[in-house]
Amino acid sequence: MKRRELLRRLGFGLAAVGLGQISAAQRAGQQRSPVLAVAEKDSPANLVRKAIKALGGMGKFVKKGNTVLIKPNMAFARSPEVCANTNPEVVAELVKLCFEAGAKEVIVLDHTLAPARIAYEMSGIAKAAEAQGAKVVYISSRDFVPVEVPKGKILSAYDVRVLKQVLEADVFINVPVAKTHGSARLTLGMKNLMGIIQDRGSWHRSGDLHQCIADFVTAVKPHLTVIDAIKIMTSGGPAGPGRLEQKDTIIASTDIVAADAYAATLFGMKPEDVPYIIKADELGVGVADLKRVKFVRV
Repeated sequence: MKRRELLRRLGFGLAAVGLGQISAAQRAGQQRSPVLAVAEKDSPANLVRKAIKALGGMGKFVKKGNTVLIKPNMAFARSPEVCANTNPEVVAELVKLCFEAGAKEVIVLDHTLAPARIAYEMSGIAKAAEAQGAKVVYISSRDFVPVEVPKGKILSAYDVRVLKQVLEADVFINVPVAKTHGSARLTLGMKNLMGIIQDRGSWHRSGDLHQCIADFVTAVKPHLTVIDAIKIMTSGGPAGPGRLEQKDTIIASTDIVAADAYAATLFGMKPEDVPYIIKADELGVGVADLKRVKFVRV
């Protein structure tokens, strides 16, 4: 399958047709109020199930025979108690929901910072995902392919390479853990997408990491973002250990910017306190103004 077609299947017309502007369909979508599901005060699995149900159910995203790619944060060789990686129960429940909706295959992967087999095992995610029938994939340098970022203010001039498994999947679900980050202030949905690119260092060296994060969402945008805020790391991020706060919250939306904007408030911040959130809004890929968001609380 040609890369242009793969990008089209992601549902992101900008990169597929090679235009340097947001498509008319995307503008219309941004003008509407995005729906943000917030599930609170239950077990991780129940919170995931409630949040997805509030968005219309997993069947709204996953159709019979689909291949689904789930991208948690499992970058670090840390145990689940540290909360540097996504909660394994959150990932497992998403895998289960995808198969219930008729998925043919569910792939779970990440471009880790620690050696992959150690990070996958210590995070508890590999075991939890495989127990629900997912295929846990260990990536190699051969898995990265170039993607155009024509709308990007910085990345349009960069050689951005993305995991081909993301582009090949019918459905892409992004599952970050909410935590602090020394360079980006917070790791949320958009920041988690750095785990599907080959060269993180170039973004850090660019002089504007926040713009790079925002730029990238104009090229690769998940169908669904589910933010794990069961326990948030309020200091010591991204690797931890750090101070943890029990929030027992799952945030889910098709609008990654709105999801991040609300997640920032759990840290006592406003969306404008995290520059990549506002920069992404300015690029037209989502809504940062929470007054425009339709909340469904469960």
